[in-house]
Amino acid sequence: MTVIVAGDEGSPRLDRVLAARLPELSRSRLKALILAGQVSLREAAVRDPAYHVTAGDTITIDVPDAVPAEPAAEAIPLTIVYEDDDIIVIDKPAGLVVHPAAGHETGTLVNALIAHCGASLSGIGGVKRPGIVHRLDKDTTGLMVVAKNDHAHASLSAQFADHGRTGAMERGYLAFAWGVPHRPHGTINAAIDRHPHARDKMAVRPRGREAITHYEVMESFIGRDGKPVASLIACHLETGRTHQIRVHLAHLGHPLMGDAVYGPHFKTKANQLAPGARAALDQLGRQALHAYLLVIEHPHTGEIMRWESELPEDLSLLGEALRAAL
Repeated sequence: MTVIVAGDEGSPRLDRVLAARLPELSRSRLKALILAGQVSLREAAVRDPAYHVTAGDTITIDVPDAVPAEPAAEAIPLTIVYEDDDIIVIDKPAGLVVHPAAGHETGTLVNALIAHCGASLSGIGGVKRPGIVHRLDKDTTGLMVVAKNDHAHASLSAQFADHGRTGAMERGYLAFAWGVPHRPHGTINAAIDRHPHARDKMAVRPRGREAITHYEVMESFIGRDGKPVASLIACHLETGRTHQIRVHLAHLGHPLMGDAVYGPHFKTKANQLAPGARAALDQLGRQALHAYLLVIEHPHTGEIMRWESELPEDLSLLGEALRAAL
């Protein structure tokens, strides 16, 4: 691959310039390529990710052929909503980790995909993430698209990096949240970065990465005291940061129901729920978030493709229980 530095990438650092220009390669993959001497400038390898480049520099990246994925094939059932030679779209259940990581080396979506697709998955994402161009949290349900070849991977990665600003790509989520936002619809524009003290959490931070979520209140629900206690909110992403919707709604003062990470101080709110709704929330055992909408441009045909997923049973039961209290 060849990249000519434009100078508007936001940083002169080699790794950040490449991340901005090559969204099909993960940051960890790019760093590994730099450290391995696979990135060259003026015919000399540059092994420092922080090396400063200048506008007009031509960078050459030698991406080795994809090696076989280390994760083993596992016969994990998948709900497949669409599949062809280029992509596969699945409806992910709660509890399924997307790709192997510390503490989750097996039993992941990648293990299931290797069993289902065999060697056809794209390897451009790296050893641990064949075919993966985006992910959902372990306990978030809903639609995901996976690339089955490198061309599809590059196309989908570019679409997700653009987030529908210039193309058709769209991602929509349904969230049950505590309370009801004052405005029936709006935009949350708040940068997100790692939490300064809890490294497994994200937080709104002024110097974080741009994060934009558009929301609309679809329903509101009354508690035992006759006051609004919860709402069903549709969220559409303009960026794709880790835990973005969970962080943004908590920042708005309306964390997701069942979110033990970003809404633990809202546990007392459960006392305001009718018995049936409280029982449904107790049985949920996860954040109430579902990726219900996915729109992409097909990597090969250019066709605009749209899929919608109904709420899974646990969230549907929660919604019915909240409505029953009205």
